[in-house]
Amino acid sequence: MELNNVKGTRVLIIGAGPAGLTLAIDLARRGVAARIVERGERLFPGSRGKGLQPRTQEVFDDLGVMDAVRAAGGPYPPMMGWEEGRRLGEFEIIVRNEPTPGAPYHDIWMLPQWRTAEILYARLRELGGEVEFGVACTGLTQDADGVTARLTYADGSAENIRATYAVAADGGRSAVRKALGIGMAGESVDPIPRLVADIQLTGLDRDHWHVWQKAKGGSLSLCPLAGTGLFQAMAQYDDVDAVPDLDPEAVRRLIVERTHLTESEVGEVLWASPFRVRAAMAERFREGRVFLVGDAAHTHSPAGGQGLNTSIQDAYNLGWKLGAVLRGGADAALLDTYEEERMPVAAGVLGISTRIHRAGMLGNAQEPRRTAEVHQLGLTYHGAALAVDLRGTATKSALRPGDRAPDAPCTLPDGTPFRLFDAFRGPHVTVLALGGAEPPAPGRASVVAYRVGGPAPDLLDPDGHLRAGYGDRGVFVIRPDGYVGCAADHADRMTGYLTGLGA
Repeated sequence: MELNNVKGTRVLIIGAGPAGLTLAIDLARRGVAARIVERGERLFPGSRGKGLQPRTQEVFDDLGVMDAVRAAGGPYPPMMGWEEGRRLGEFEIIVRNEPTPGAPYHDIWMLPQWRTAEILYARLRELGGEVEFGVACTGLTQDADGVTARLTYADGSAENIRATYAVAADGGRSAVRKALGIGMAGESVDPIPRLVADIQLTGLDRDHWHVWQKAKGGSLSLCPLAGTGLFQAMAQYDDVDAVPDLDPEAVRRLIVERTHLTESEVGEVLWASPFRVRAAMAERFREGRVFLVGDAAHTHSPAGGQGLNTSIQDAYNLGWKLGAVLRGGADAALLDTYEEERMPVAAGVLGISTRIHRAGMLGNAQEPRRTAEVHQLGLTYHGAALAVDLRGTATKSALRPGDRAPDAPCTLPDGTPFRLFDAFRGPHVTVLALGGAEPPAPGRASVVAYRVGGPAPDLLDPDGHLRAGYGDRGVFVIRPDGYVGCAADHADRMTGYLTGLGA
């Protein structure tokens, strides 16, 4: 069959979950022609990953969807324990935090996965992109110049298409990963079978996440899904050999049997899925011109709310690098840093999820509490090839290349309020020059530079928040994904670094 390079496809994205949609958005705003295909006939319908961590909220701020995310979701409620129809009392598993100048998004935000996908899809369409539903990737080969993918359509027809790169965002059972022969090493975290479902309920307040820890047959929780009229049911089975029954009537009956709710108070089951908790990571995140993102690369326990967030940040890390190579003229070696940076992060996050899950298996529903370690604001790329410190030791601040670049409230020279996140927002590289240091000479179209203070400032730091985060003097390169890439005393030392980013 003749090869078809539809609309000049440079990147084929396989899978339209949050990771695939995030990547498609990032490529669209960079002017990279991408095609995103999804085996299913519609977006994923369930609430499975319902928590957006602060770092993911920063990503969504940059991608232009945070206003919609805030409007559609809400904060997590406190827990309410139940036993034999009696309230045992309210408790918290989340340590609440206040915003800081450097971290305006400070707590986990609840939004069911299906709604997150809808918002991302709407943003993609605003940028001129589209998802092709009912299209499966049924074959993939590659050579030195590109990838040939076999796409099979719902009507049984098929075609071969050509792309420069392909990205597998097709979930934990990734057909692409298997076709590439990439193994998935991991372990069973908990042998207990579980069921998750979205359901309509009455008879419970929506101000609490309700938990029946000692219910007959296994624990049950009912969490009101912010921004909807639904609850997410999460049931575990004491019998390790149990097979969760997904029939809507069976799910309704399970809730009636394990709670004090009556049949008339348990309404329609909109979606249900079984699972067992496993932690696993792909042996590598790249095979030639094909990359793995999201669940195709790593699967987590839902404890701690790390899986969906790590998936989105995989795509965010890869998107700007593909853009730099395909549009910015960067050397293709830049793409090697995707696996170098994201594999250690995924391994660390898997460890957090597994530790939290196993601590919860001890039977105390109130422990362990979710602290700032799950927010993903402290994840770094220290020691990686793109984390370059060219400063003299005497001028080094606490902020290091490889760290997330903190926000800071500033003002424009005319006094207009302006945050650093306003400066970072967009597909460009940002350079901050502090304490009289000069930014790079103009002429790099994809670099936006700011002088902070000094005789001809672009930004003022009246309350010292920027200096508190970045130090008194120096030049900082902020990557398009909001990480500090390079720090130097003088901009002329970072010319080669900027060139390497395709800037």
